[in-house]
Amino acid sequence: MRTGGQLIVEALEANKVERIFCVPGESYLAVLDALHDSAIKTIVCRQEGGAAMMADCEGRLTGRPGICFVTRGPGATNASAGVHIAMQDSVPMILFIGQIAAHAKYREAFQEVNYQSFFGGIAKWVVEIEDAARIPELVTRAFAVATSGRPGPVIVSLPEDMLTSEAEAPTALPFTPVETSPGEAEMHALFERLENAERPVAILGGTRWSAEAKSAFEKAAEEWALPVACSFRRQMLFDHLHPCYAGDIGIGPNPKLAAYIKQSDLVLLIGGRFGEMPSSDYTVLKSPYPDQALVHVHADAGELGRVYRPEVAINASPAAFVKAFAGHSPKAPPAWDGETAQLHGSYLDWSTPPRTGPGAVQMGPIMAWLEETLPDDAILTNGAGNYATWLHRFHRFRRFATQAAPTSGSMGYGTPAAVAAKALFPDRQVIAFAGDGCFLMNGQEFATAVQYGLPIIVVVVNNGIYGTIRMHQEREYPGRVSGTDLVNPDFAALARAYGGHGETVEKTADFAPAFERAAASGKPAIVEVRLDPEAITPTRTLSQIRQGS
Repeated sequence: MRTGGQLIVEALEANKVERIFCVPGESYLAVLDALHDSAIKTIVCRQEGGAAMMADCEGRLTGRPGICFVTRGPGATNASAGVHIAMQDSVPMILFIGQIAAHAKYREAFQEVNYQSFFGGIAKWVVEIEDAARIPELVTRAFAVATSGRPGPVIVSLPEDMLTSEAEAPTALPFTPVETSPGEAEMHALFERLENAERPVAILGGTRWSAEAKSAFEKAAEEWALPVACSFRRQMLFDHLHPCYAGDIGIGPNPKLAAYIKQSDLVLLIGGRFGEMPSSDYTVLKSPYPDQALVHVHADAGELGRVYRPEVAINASPAAFVKAFAGHSPKAPPAWDGETAQLHGSYLDWSTPPRTGPGAVQMGPIMAWLEETLPDDAILTNGAGNYATWLHRFHRFRRFATQAAPTSGSMGYGTPAAVAAKALFPDRQVIAFAGDGCFLMNGQEFATAVQYGLPIIVVVVNNGIYGTIRMHQEREYPGRVSGTDLVNPDFAALARAYGGHGETVEKTADFAPAFERAAASGKPAIVEVRLDPEAITPTRTLSQIRQGS
């Protein structure tokens, strides 16, 4: 006989969980008690949204479900931001929620929420475990659902009285991963179209990739001289200095790349959904009927034909597809290799940062210095905002599992994601980029980094405004500023108050020594970069946008 709390922890152990992220609550004290005797590491966070984003980051970088525990009511609703990110980004995670006792249900009891109703539209599966004896079954099923097909978040509700009750239950067994491999007929159809194409392109996205699949596809792409683009915030799926790399296709893509894709006669979309942002509102690839011949590869059959009608639909995970694709060579030298070289050259030009701009701090030279300095395996995280353009456009990703950023465009993601990334990979450098508004949404997780001795570096690009919204505001309502100004703390002093290291950069030349001191401190650090609000994008000032130029 074991309590429900003990059975939950046993099921996590059976599924090889090494850590959980949580904000404690009285509703799942029985689980916390069982964790006391477990080897699973408990990382205590400061807010449930940050905890859920940490779990998302683990799922994103490893392919294994990140695990988060929160309490009922406001704890669960706070965590919903991370759940939405995981859903839109196809990331496996499991959110366990303490729930009110069964006898109090349907009375609007203290912090009562119907989780099926609340999370039903933003989670892959929602389940409430009412019988402790079924914990091994349902928790293992949660792992299977979170990782199979199109991965996503699973919500497991845990009534408080169920967790304290005792039950006889079978020993939990780990979930069985489900691989989906391409059929011979579909691969034959792809190769036939590729042999006859004149302007093909591959676009990589989604999840269920691996370092091995990335490397194998790079070799295969070189053999075919195939131009390869990465979808929005999936740049880590292809080496940016590979001769076939054509750039990313997301918000504000290289116009030459966008034009090439529009004029392509064959698009090979591997792993991704190619949603609103990477498709430029479904114009680069028209929905439902693309102008280009589309071969869509996805691990979930439900995504094939959902937004775009493909000429060839291949139901396979990226890793399994790449294995099949890499085993086939072109019959003749590809005729498009010259265009592939031109696209790569265009990418290199596009990703070279500008050297000048308004104000005393120039982000272009800062990014150039980081490119020369950071190791290839450094992990970079960010949330949302115009500041992210500097990282998104000018950092050249080389290796797998080096990027954690929400395709859903959620703010507040970078700092908690960096905490999780450093916990996962303590020997690698982890840098979070955040705007001032973005940092202050979940910046309190910097305290979590201090508590667990995780020396992340957070680069806070502070321009005193909600920059993206101000940019849109100045374009749509020139000179009518409303609701976008910010008054911020001294971020370097804030870092020191938390017990970390703080630096302030007010001139371009200050950045390199400030960053080096932060890295040498051995502490979690904040490097505040005070950027002129005029430097709203790499190519246009706020005044130019206001004036319509």
